[in-house]
Amino acid sequence: MDILSSRVILRPGDYDTTLAFYRDALGLAIAREYPGGTVFHAGQSLIEVAAHGGSDEPSAFSGALWLQVRDIGDAAAELALAGVRIDREPKREPWGLLEMWIADPDGVPIVLVEVPAEHPLRRDSR
Repeated sequence: MDILSSRVILRPGDYDTTLAFYRDALGLAIAREYPGGTVFHAGQSLIEVAAHGGSDEPSAFSGALWLQVRDIGDAAAELALAGVRIDREPKREPWGLLEMWIADPDGVPIVLVEVPAEHPLRRDSR
């Protein structure tokens, strides 16, 4: 089997609120829109917010969205200005990444990550 592309599909309880969160609060660029949904660019991936299939029940999503940012401090300041609650302030984890946690309107966990210059993920692999 060849996997040609992938994306995360979210089916929120309130489409308009979740759409505004990803578009306005996080500032993700729209990749495409279709009747009943919007697909956002999220680095090397896509996040689709679908207006169909959601429910009023809290999300049972047991994973997290991992979004890499250039500067975790700048991201925290931008989110605060946008009125986004920060569930866990930025801190350096034992594995060396700087992480901050937020959640979307349906409670889907989002970890924002800064990869420090000295971290192995930044090594030149050439």
